[in-house]
Amino acid sequence: MPPPDNKDRGRSRVGPGPAFKWVNTALGNIKAAITGTYRSINSKHVPRYLAEFEYRFNRRYDLAAMVPRLCQVGVRTPPMPYRLLKLADVYV
Repeated sequence: MPPPDNKDRGRSRVGPGPAFKWVNTALGNIKAAITGTYRSINSKHVPRYLAEFEYRFNRRYDLAAMVPRLCQVGVRTPPMPYRLLKLADVYV
């Protein structure tokens, strides 16, 4: 009689739950959005990339209002000098 197949040793017989599938889908969407937008990802800018993705993700169902809202925020937000942007690199 041949020895038992050990391929499944240590693996659970129960599949991943719905929460795992949702998390996996969300992480895949983040990766696709970032790599689709940026050819190379610099690790010091990852928090900014994730903030942009979060903004788009939270407004994904109201696409008609996205551009006007972005314009409104852009007009109301004061400009940030380059030296202040460089200061943020210290904390990343």
